[in-house]
This record gives sequence, structure tokens and C-alpha cells, in this order.
Amino acid sequence: MKAGLLFVAGIAAAAAHPRRHHHPAKRQATEINVVTVVDTVTAVEPSVIVYVDDVGVAVSTSFFGTPATTPTDTPTSAAPSTYAETTTESSSGQPPPASSSSDAAPAPSSAPSSAPTPTSSSAPGADFSGYTLSYSPYNSDNSCKSQDQVNSDFNVISGYGMIRIYGTDCDQTATVLTAVKAKGMKLFAGVYDVNNVNAEVQQIVNAANGDWSNFHTVSIGNEGVNNGAYSVDQVVSAIGTARSTLQAAGYTGNVVTVDTFVAMIANPELCQASDYAAANCHPFFDGGVSAEDAGQFVLGQAQRVSEACGGKDTMITETGWPSDGETNGKAVPSQDNQVAAVNSIRTAFSNNIVLFSAFNDKWKQNNPSTFGAEQYWGIYGDAP
Repeated sequence: MKAGLLFVAGIAAAAAHPRRHHHPAKRQATEINVVTVVDTVTAVEPSVIVYVDDVGVAVSTSFFGTPATTPTDTPTSAAPSTYAETTTESSSGQPPPASSSSDAAPAPSSAPSSAPTPTSSSAPGADFSGYTLSYSPYNSDNSCKSQDQVNSDFNVISGYGMIRIYGTDCDQTATVLTAVKAKGMKLFAGVYDVNNVNAEVQQIVNAANGDWSNFHTVSIGNEGVNNGAYSVDQVVSAIGTARSTLQAAGYTGNVVTVDTFVAMIANPELCQASDYAAANCHPFFDGGVSAEDAGQFVLGQAQRVSEACGGKDTMITETGWPSDGETNGKAVPSQDNQVAAVNSIRTAFSNNIVLFSAFNDKWKQNNPSTFGAEQYWGIYGDAP
């Protein structure tokens, strides 16, 4: 049996996307108001409202008084929240995988407008259709996966609403788009190298070939400001360039840049230039957060990002927990803790989150700065 994870009682492992590990950010205190809803709830301008069903599973999340979508009939169990994360660069500099999402720009207050609404299931957590998963199309030797290999991977992760990828190398926009279309999913595509934005955007345009119906978002860069690779001005300029080229090719979807929640809060120009705020948040790297508290930590940082961005819609574009590696304070990597962290995140979020990552990324290099966990974020263990 592969090193996959079982989420909630009797549930098969959920997929996670490869991530680039980055230095841990200190958690800052965040006040979170939680309201449990069974029939009707009235709240006056709370910081955060999480609507849950009668078994405590989130069905909607709302920030800063934005009205949340509350089901008329509370389901017996809601679909899980997704998690995803980006980590340090691989030795080859190839981008990490992409996440899934809905057609409309994500809004913390309600489920994505075009993504399937989480449905009840006899097994809690069985439905991941409202969530996004990151995916990386690389073999353990850093070579590119073929279309057949990508298709095989998607037979495992097809239950998600959207898939996030990070770049255009290995012709991955085309190969992943083919698999996404076959499974009725959405694509969160990406430009990895901001300095090569024109060429990478053209590859995305070529892959779409005039049909943008499966594209939800195109991201320009991933944690480039946080890791010092680019200035804020460089990223903002690249977003404008990409948006113009994409619109000229008929694309009318979202264009964003993705960075850590720390960089996004410190540089709100990044989210102001984006169609929504897209931030990576990995509680494991904080060092003061246990697996069981991962969801509340991520929720608090999502609130802070939304506030720093003037109340803009916010998606957590990477979050998760490693199944192996070294302990980082209260954060202990293990399969059991990965399950606990993912369930905690699912309880806190009903949508607008990308789980990291689908499979273990054996193509990456472990190092002390990532606590030897770089290769072990895959929810489904090793790729088939």
C-alpha cells in the first residue's frame, strides 16, 4: 500500500501538491470569532465567521462581515477544505504544481460560484469537489512526465474541483490541461519565471488554443518577493504584461501573483495588482503550531491578508503538512499528523484553499532549512 493518508474515519487519502519550502514565519496573534450555525445565525461585523454543520464541519467561511453562503438544509457532512503549500526551489529550478478552484474569483465569504457545492456523504470528508490540489508533473529524476503518466496521476486525484500548477516547462500546461478537461476540472495555471513572462504566457496561450473554458486563474510568479528573486515593482509590471497578452488572446479569467502571507501583508501592492489575494501559508514552518491547530492558524493568516489587502477576496494557494522529516518545535511531521492537520484545515475552510500536495516530490532535495521534509508533502504518498 502506498504511503497515502486516510482522512477522517475510513476515508482514502487526499491528494497534495509539491511545494517550495520557505523560511518559517512567526505567527501573530489574530482574533477569530467562530459562529456555529444549525438553522439561522445573526452576527454583526465579526472578523471571521465559520459556518459549520451539526458535526462541526465547515460549510462556509466569511471574513470581515462579508455575508456567507449558508445552506438552507444543513448537510450531514460537508466537503473538506483543501490545503496546499509552496516550498524552496528544486535543484533544477522547476516550478511546483498547481491548485484547483472554481470559475469565479475566490471569495472568503462563500464557496466559489462555479465549483461544485460540497455534498454530504456517508463517509465524512469523502467529497473534495470544492477544493483545489497542487500537482507537479515531474519524475523523481527530475525528468518530465508523459501524457500517459499525467493521466494515470489524475485517475488518483480526479475528485478535486481544480488543479494548480506552477510553470510551463515540460509542456505541462498542455498535458495537465488535457487531463483536467477529461476529468471535468478547472486549471490554475502558472508562469514561474517573472523575467520570462512573455514567453511563458505565450506557452499558456498556445496550450489553450482559443478555449479558455477550463482555466480559472493564471498566476505570475510564486513567492518571488518573499525569496528575494524579484522586486515588488517587477512582479506588478509582469502581472500587467501578462494580463494584456492573455486578454488579447481571449482570456477573461483571473490573473494574480502568489506569495507568502508574510510578503503579501508587507507588500499589499501585490494583491492590489491581482484579481484576488493569493497567499501561501504553511503552519508547519511556524514552529509554534501543532497539527491539530493548523486550520485555525491558516484561517487567522487568511484574515490578516484580506485585511491588509483592503478586504479583497483571498485564497490560500498552498497549505498542508509533511508526513516525514524533522520536528520543528510543536510541528511534528508524521502521517498521523498530516491527517490531523488536513482535517483541521478542512474544518476551518469550506473553499478558497489549495492543498499541498498531490504526491511526494522525490525530485526535490531535502535540506536542513526545510527540516528534511521537502519530499514528503504528498497526501497520496508516492505517485503511481
